[in-house]
Amino acid sequence: MSRSTKKFILKSRPSGEVSSENFELVEERLPDVETGHLLIKTHYLSVDPYMRNRMNNVESYVSPFEVGSALSGDGIGEVIATESLNFEIGDIVVGTLPWQQFALIDEKKVEKIQLEETISPTAYLSVLGLTGLTAYFGLLDIGEPKTGETVVISAAAGAVGSVAGQIAKIKECKTIGIAGGEEKCHYLIKNLQFNEAIDYKSTPNIRKPLRKLCPERVDVYFDNVGGDLSDAVFYMLNNHARIVLCGQIALYNLNRLSIGPRMYPQFLVRRVRMQGFIVYDYAAQFSEARNQLKQWVLDKKIKYDENIIEGFEKLPEAFLGLFKGENIGKQLVKV
Repeated sequence: MSRSTKKFILKSRPSGEVSSENFELVEERLPDVETGHLLIKTHYLSVDPYMRNRMNNVESYVSPFEVGSALSGDGIGEVIATESLNFEIGDIVVGTLPWQQFALIDEKKVEKIQLEETISPTAYLSVLGLTGLTAYFGLLDIGEPKTGETVVISAAAGAVGSVAGQIAKIKECKTIGIAGGEEKCHYLIKNLQFNEAIDYKSTPNIRKPLRKLCPERVDVYFDNVGGDLSDAVFYMLNNHARIVLCGQIALYNLNRLSIGPRMYPQFLVRRVRMQGFIVYDYAAQFSEARNQLKQWVLDKKIKYDENIIEGFEKLPEAFLGLFKGENIGKQLVKV
């Protein structure tokens, strides 16, 4: 028996800053469930900065969204009909889901969640999902933090940054977060036990507080932002520093590439290593990393917060809020 669903499609590709005009809410009737497929009732959808690049018609590590088709991202849903021997009605699954209330999904595209009393299912979209895995592999594999080193993290109160900073603390590093606003900085120090935090909104030149807080300079920079903020951190890099190039949210809405200060001489003199990465490169290690993250959560070494907005129709609003810095922790929509 087929049913209808509401969904958000990409109405038009944004030029510069994305707006609500680029989305359109439509309704369609779904076909019957075919062999090897599931009918999923969506419970939660994640909105993430990388989706902005998918709205452009450019080649990347993941294909762009198609105009006229549903957007998609990580989500959690419930199986309400199945033509698969591997899933039963009532199973809770996580995977890439379209921005729809109901969706037909290939069984190979999702996996069951093992529910636990002490951990919310939404953790599989945050600390135990791609967010936590990105922080885990980025910091540990590329950043290679060592006891006593200084780690600086931009967008530190965001989904990835907050987890990366806590892993740095587990590795006994001096951890400094850069975030926008007094509330977020207070959160980093009081809730997540960062050593220090810098409010870039009230500190136009963050090089001054960095000099004060990093007398021995910066050993690892976990870069979620890019732009002028990262240029300022680059001046404080130590010999043999490592830059984890995770995100560039400050640049995603630009019409053309921003060219900042030429930092290569600084990188040369300091023998700096900068490396970008895509979390899917580590897919074979996801299970091991997720088990470690789960143990840290159970041991209360990692805390995670989720900014949950209720209502399917709020998806575009939640997405746009990422670029205004409205969220602390993971931005989710409860469908």
